Amino acid sequence: MSITQNRKARYDYQVEERFEAGLVLEGWEVKSIRAGRVQMNEAYVIVRGAELFLLNAHINTLPTTSTHVIADPTRTRKLLLKADEIRKLIGKVERAGYTLVPLDLHFTRGRVKLNVGLAKGKREFEKRAAEQDRDWKRQQNRLLKQRSK
Repeated sequence: MSITQNRKARYDYQVEERFEAGLVLEGWEVKSIRAGRVQMNEAYVIVRGAELFLLNAHINTLPTTSTHVIADPTRTRKLLLKADEIRKLIGKVERAGYTLVPLDLHFTRGRVKLNVGLAKGKREFEKRAAEQDRDWKRQQNRLLKQRSK
């Protein structure tokens, strides 16, 4: 069950591999995520040492949950992956020029998970070509629906 998606990531990047990572969250953050008060438009993943972190993911506080805690909605959150997956990602990011992009936030067996994509940035002409392809497929579907009537 998807909570939120980073639609800008699909437009700006060509995703080649996907990884599912856990997140280190506080209690009020989980409640806010369940209420759907999360945005990942400007979020990105960085490598520090041998760990991965999610930055700029905005989780709004619920007025009923964080009365006793001073909440920081855009705090840095650690990502949880297996050690061999982290090593593989770090190697590709440092050597091959890839970028780690958060794709979507979802629940898996009651836990909040983040899909992280290993991606390369699209150039401007690639973005235009992808948009034209989408428009053409949309127009084809319209024409097929009109013919079937």
